[in-house]
Amino acid sequence: MMAQIKFGTSGWRGIVAEDFTFENVRRAVHGIARYVVSQKPAGARVIVGRDPRFLGETFCSMAAGILAAHGVTPLVIADAAPTPAIAYAVVHEHADGAINFTASHNPPEYNGIKFSTPDGAPALPEVTKRIEAEIAAADHQPAQMATTNTAKASGQPLEPHAAYLRRLREAVDLDTIRKAGLRIAFDPLWGAARNYSDTLLREAGIAVTTVHDYRDVLFGGHAPEPDDHLLEDLRKAMGETTAHLGIATDGDADRFGIVDRDGTFLQPNYVIALLFDYLVETRGWKNGVAKSVATTNLINALAKHHGVELYETPVGFKYIGELIKQDKIAIGGEESAGLSIRHHVPEKDGILAGLLCCEMVARRGKPLGQQLRELFNQVGSFFPQRENFRLTPEVQAKFTEKLRLEPRDFLGRRITQIVRTDGLKLLFEDGSWICYRLSGTEPVVRVYSEARSPSGLKELSAAAKSWVID
Repeated sequence: MMAQIKFGTSGWRGIVAEDFTFENVRRAVHGIARYVVSQKPAGARVIVGRDPRFLGETFCSMAAGILAAHGVTPLVIADAAPTPAIAYAVVHEHADGAINFTASHNPPEYNGIKFSTPDGAPALPEVTKRIEAEIAAADHQPAQMATTNTAKASGQPLEPHAAYLRRLREAVDLDTIRKAGLRIAFDPLWGAARNYSDTLLREAGIAVTTVHDYRDVLFGGHAPEPDDHLLEDLRKAMGETTAHLGIATDGDADRFGIVDRDGTFLQPNYVIALLFDYLVETRGWKNGVAKSVATTNLINALAKHHGVELYETPVGFKYIGELIKQDKIAIGGEESAGLSIRHHVPEKDGILAGLLCCEMVARRGKPLGQQLRELFNQVGSFFPQRENFRLTPEVQAKFTEKLRLEPRDFLGRRITQIVRTDGLKLLFEDGSWICYRLSGTEPVVRVYSEARSPSGLKELSAAAKSWVID
């Protein structure tokens, strides 16, 4: 019995040599190729790219051969490339999709496949279900598998770097950053954004210092995640160069990390809110804002303040990407450090996020911490956090049943609204809330909490944990 390949919130991922094997990669690419051909029987072209992980080049070559055997022309990117650059290349090249070998921010022992549709967006559930069905169908045709496994690629080389940087020059006011004399420190975390953010800034005459500017398939021995505890080298570089801002990206550059001038890490919830406010102020965009159900209600308050429509989506940037494609929003973001903006790719772009933060600091002439305090003064204070709790099978079964209930109160707090956009979200009278989401791949519950004060968050977090294990 072959293992089932399931595409989750952001593609299929697995541990190399355990789940992510050559055999399973072949099966996945066969399924994608069959899906592409079902949509376009002749003349299809699919981009093949990767992040800097172990065996990435080998997987790309394998995928190109399988696509070619199915009559699909592979457009192969030789070097590691950011996910947003690959997404932009799909649109720019009028390609019929992209296979991207990346595990994003996951630890180095992981790899994965993201599939983008012809609009450059992450594949929606209806597409990934079709691909999973095609994988299962191909599993029952070993003769076809045998002939395509040994096929040689007849693809075309593709270089996305120049076109993507041109797009960023359109989206970001680099002159404002340069004229402000901003000094930037950049940490690609050994990932795919190397020679992207820093190259763009240097070409514009902006002072930038880069750390971890070389390939390391082990990412320094930890996950390539631009989170607070993994950005000490960035902080050190900021101190040595008296930088005004530190920007970072994850392994495939779809997520961002931002460090303020004083070394404070700005959690993504706040970065999205600040950039939303800034884009309304400077671009005049008031066509809407989108956030996942687990993202801060500071966005809600700002939407009301600016008089724009709010869209609250399930977790997964593909849902926000749909709103970008329809030009319904100025910006969309998730608390897990993903965002994109109007007229840009319908995919998370950590490079763009960092550059827009540079522009915002340059134009406003204030550190991000000060800007956030001023935002709180306008619409009120919000203090969000996310926690993961690993469950025993018994607790998970009991908690799964509990999530189906319609509670009227929560440990003495009156519930004013129940939202089931994704998981279970409980809103309370004082404006605080809790959201529970069970992981689809491991016995973990993700708990998102937000209160209007630090002490309130501490109490709410304790109550949220208690409700899980009670």
